[in-house]
Amino acid sequence: MFRGRWSECAPRTLGARRWRRSAASIGVPRNDTRFEWLKELLWNLDGLGKGKLLDLGPAWQTTLSFFIERGFRFRQKNILRGWKAFLTEEEARLREDASAIESLDMTPGGRAKRFLNENLQYPRSSFDAVLLWDLLDYLEPTLAKQVVASVTELLRPAGVVFAMFHSKKPEGFQRYRVADSNTLQMISTPVICPAQKVYQNREIQDLFGRYRTMKSFVSRDQLRETLFIK
Repeated sequence: MFRGRWSECAPRTLGARRWRRSAASIGVPRNDTRFEWLKELLWNLDGLGKGKLLDLGPAWQTTLSFFIERGFRFRQKNILRGWKAFLTEEEARLREDASAIESLDMTPGGRAKRFLNENLQYPRSSFDAVLLWDLLDYLEPTLAKQVVASVTELLRPAGVVFAMFHSKKPEGFQRYRVADSNTLQMISTPVICPAQKVYQNREIQDLFGRYRTMKSFVSRDQLRETLFIK
């Protein structure tokens, strides 16, 4: 019964046939027309000098170098991997001490609060831009909502958030890295957490209701690429 609480984020691996197909595309650059969001992001941040950027995806040297070369101070926090580790640690804790469940709020909201108390702990208005990538699709909806709220507090006025949303639940699992100003690489990796939700336009607007501007870009990969300006 207990183990099922975390089954929604149990690690899975791609089947051998699908993995062979995916491996062939590892690191393959996509068409630079997919990169309009980056041009728009840099345009919005132009003139900041040493702006601060927070990347909530996995660490890639190419992404780090791209923004540092443009004068940004760069911080990185892999939220999705951190969420998986958090759930694994809580499961192990409760196996060792079943009575602990009585003192913990096991609702989605309670878990989200404990997780964020250990993550995203930066001063308010610390960053000019945040890269969310597509991680909201892979988090429990309650946590996704709280992550957006936390990110909003971390952004300075006129700060920018970049996020992607799948138009349907993805079959594989891909991470993203910036290769250069014209190239975004999509890298197939083993699944950390399966997709949790497909957000409709109205739900996305509600998530980012505190932002004054939303700009979306069409993708050929069943992804909606969106900039939110606070």
